[in-house]
Amino acid sequence: MTSPNGKIKVLATTHGLNVDCGNVTVARITRLGITPQPDDTTALCILGVGKPTTVKADYYMLSGKKRHCTNQANEYRLNLGKSPSQGLGITLIVRLYNDGLAFRYATNMNHGTMRGEQTTFDLSQGTPRWMMKWTDSYEEFYPKTTDGWSQDNNRRWAFPVLTNPHSGVWTLLTEADIHDYNSAACLYNTQAPNLYRIVPDKNDSLVSGPWMSPWRVMIIGSIADVVESTLVTDVAPPSTFTDNTWIHPGMVSWIYWAHNHGSKDFQIVKQYIDMAATMHLPYVLIDAEWDEMDNGGNVEDALRYAHEKGVKPLLWYNSCCGWVNGAPGPKWRLNAPEKREKEFAWCEKMGVAGVKIDFFGGDTQPVMRYCIDLLNDAARHHLLVNFHGATLPRGWQRTFPNLLSTEAVYGAEWYNNRATLTNRAAGHNATLPFTRNVVGPMDYTPCAFSNSQHPHITTDAHEVALTVLFESALQHLADRPESFLQKKYKQVCDFLGTVPTTWDDTKLLTGYPAHHVVMARRKAHTWYVAGINGTDEKLGLTVDLSSLQLKGRHTCRLLTDGSLSFKKVKPLNTRTVKCAPRGGFVMIIE
Repeated sequence: MTSPNGKIKVLATTHGLNVDCGNVTVARITRLGITPQPDDTTALCILGVGKPTTVKADYYMLSGKKRHCTNQANEYRLNLGKSPSQGLGITLIVRLYNDGLAFRYATNMNHGTMRGEQTTFDLSQGTPRWMMKWTDSYEEFYPKTTDGWSQDNNRRWAFPVLTNPHSGVWTLLTEADIHDYNSAACLYNTQAPNLYRIVPDKNDSLVSGPWMSPWRVMIIGSIADVVESTLVTDVAPPSTFTDNTWIHPGMVSWIYWAHNHGSKDFQIVKQYIDMAATMHLPYVLIDAEWDEMDNGGNVEDALRYAHEKGVKPLLWYNSCCGWVNGAPGPKWRLNAPEKREKEFAWCEKMGVAGVKIDFFGGDTQPVMRYCIDLLNDAARHHLLVNFHGATLPRGWQRTFPNLLSTEAVYGAEWYNNRATLTNRAAGHNATLPFTRNVVGPMDYTPCAFSNSQHPHITTDAHEVALTVLFESALQHLADRPESFLQKKYKQVCDFLGTVPTTWDDTKLLTGYPAHHVVMARRKAHTWYVAGINGTDEKLGLTVDLSSLQLKGRHTCRLLTDGSLSFKKVKPLNTRTVKCAPRGGFVMIIE
């Protein structure tokens, strides 16, 4: 089985698949199979491979790393059975794209369940990998290792997984297209350090009729191929929304980073509304505990004040399917359909532009169905959605274009909670563009110049660069008004009031996880180039603009660690930008 350009090839063995890129094997899938019971260890045989068909897609995204997405794949259907003579009516659908591989299981169900899976990847010891140990909030680090059993005896791993199986060849493993009868999955390597089995979370959903697993997606190629790929949304179903004119991405002023309980205080909320108006940010987020707001006004007063200032408000809700006892509110307003309808109708009436919904309870099928119900019901009331304390985005941003961001990241919020991020932030920030942010929007809440509960030691230019490096259609700015509005940050504030949060194109110019990254993103005729140093040493970052194919006359402005203003510089195809330890830069090419 081959990709359209012949670069990626898959050989079907008796029980699995061998995946080659060029002339080297980049992945071995040693076991295949799905089972009604999670403890059934039956591996299935491949009984035959059908002739390929061509799959083509040409679509536009309202958010993300690339607006116009095109792709082509060769699709094969493989019959699976318990033995060469015993078929089971289970099909493995395999698609080979020029930048990767996707496969899923399909069968017909008769009021039954499908709880287990035997898909196993053999990731040989010694292969560099960047993996996050699983947590229900997906808020952890992606440390580099070459040994599957080297980290705190952990045996459960989250998507995505980045590997570097051969020099110049990279893979990123994840999943996409979660239906409401699916649970999401993770990886376990309990049997051997090199054998990673896909394990769906709890799922007791009874299905009658056609059933499909989520796509198991492997992006393959150079590190730039991985970062720039849209394969996760390529395999996701298109949206059925008939009207998207109300969906508007943008920057958001955000209260929680500086004031954990600030949304209880009407006067503090007003400061963040004023900040958004002054900086020309379209949105303000009124965070947790707004249902307890006092000190001169309540939430309805705050909503009216935001509209008077020309700022669109977003409101926080507790999903009440994860952390409930001891957690902030408002609570229990979204769980029951009739209560959710009442609440979303009130939001629409009050001019609320969107909702941030927090504290989900992992990857189980009921949680996945709840997320899909929230997205559909929010859309009927013209509400944007930002999921927090939630699962990884798995292509929903194409199917539900009102999903503009998802947390699922160890972000700047953690400066509130522990001192851990202080010394790890620079390397972590330089890893996320190669891992978490490849698969979808990431609400890291970047750009802080002052400190929260625990200090940050990244430079100001590093912080500004994150607003370009990190893709999120709702980009929440972490710092407090009195910090942003200092005279020395005047040009930075002007930039933050105009920088896009969705992109027409994205190019990785150079980088290596945890060390450095330089990325270029285009909006219309303007390129925004940002780079960060993930190390504690001075570093010169090479900026090669030749891949941008710049034509005609253009101007170039540069903000670096040495200056908080954008200075006009001579347009050059290649330059070296000197970065301080944990530093960065932003370049604007018009």
